[in-house]
Amino acid sequence: MKATREALKDLLPEMGNKHKNIVVLDADIGSATRLASFKTTHPDRFFQVGIAEANMIGISSGLSEHGFKVFMGSFSSFLTGRYDIIRCSLAYSKSPVVLIGSHVGMAIGKDGVTQMGLEDVGVMRSLPNMTILNPSTYTEAVEIVKFLCNNELDGPHYLRVGRQSVEDCLAEKEYKFHFGKGFTVEEGDDITLFSTGCVLPDVTKAKTKIESQTGLTVRVINFHTLKPIDKEIIAKASQETKYLFSVEDHSVVGGLGSIISEVLCESNPARLTKIGLQDEFPESGPPNDLYNKYGLTSDKIASKVVDYVNR
Repeated sequence: MKATREALKDLLPEMGNKHKNIVVLDADIGSATRLASFKTTHPDRFFQVGIAEANMIGISSGLSEHGFKVFMGSFSSFLTGRYDIIRCSLAYSKSPVVLIGSHVGMAIGKDGVTQMGLEDVGVMRSLPNMTILNPSTYTEAVEIVKFLCNNELDGPHYLRVGRQSVEDCLAEKEYKFHFGKGFTVEEGDDITLFSTGCVLPDVTKAKTKIESQTGLTVRVINFHTLKPIDKEIIAKASQETKYLFSVEDHSVVGGLGSIISEVLCESNPARLTKIGLQDEFPESGPPNDLYNKYGLTSDKIASKVVDYVNR
C-alpha cells in the first residue's frame, strides 16, 4: 500500500544523480507533493518559489529554454487553476516541463472540494501540445517518473498523483510501461471496465463481484496515458465486449468517460456508461465515505454494472 506521489520521493533524487539538468520547483507544499525530497540531495537544483504558482510556471518556462528539465508541482486544483498562464507560457511554446498535480480526486478526503483535483483532466487535455499521465499504482508511477526523466520531452507533460495509499494490483503482473498504450489488467469477453488513476484497485475488486452476480466475464483496461489516448484498445474492446463502462475519480465531464466517448463516436459507435463524479461538487469527508456516497467503491461499481446489465 503506497501512494502514487511516493514515486516522486523515491525516484526523483536518484534521477537527479543521473541527469544533471533536472531541476525541481516547489510552491510551498513540497512535503505534501513529495518534491521536497529532491532538496535533501540536490539543494542547488531545488527552488522554493512560495505560494506563487503563476511565478513558478513562468520560471519553469524560462529554465526549460536553457536546457533544464523542470519538474514543478502543487495541488492539482491550485496548479491547473493557472490555466491561462500554462496555456501561454508552456503549451504554446511546447516547453518540455513536467507539471505535477498532486492530491487528485475525492480521495484526498476531509480537506474538501477546494483542494480536490476533479476537473483538471478536462482543463489540461484541451490544451494543444499537452500530454497527460495518470498512474494508478505506485509501480506504475515509478515507471512513469523514470520515463519522464530518461526521455526528451516534446512539450509539457501533466502528471497526476494521488495522496491516498492504494493497493498495488500491478506489482505481480510483470508490468511494463508503454507510453500512450492502455494496459489490460484482467481479461474478459462480455463487459469492459475502463479505468484510470488510483481507483483501479476498486475496479479490479468490482470485476470479481460483477462476474459472481451475472455469470459474465469482465475485462479491465487501465489508462496511464490519457492524452494521447490508446484509440486502438478502446475500439477493440467495443467490438469484442457488449457492455462498456468508464470509472474515474474525476468529473465524468471532460475526463476518461468523455475521452472514450469521443473515440467511440469516431471508430465504433457504442453505448458507454460513465461512473464518476456526475457534474457535481462532492462533500468533505473520509475518502472511503466519499467513495461510497458517490459510487466509487467496488460494491457500488459492481452494483451499477449489474443493474445496467440486468435491466
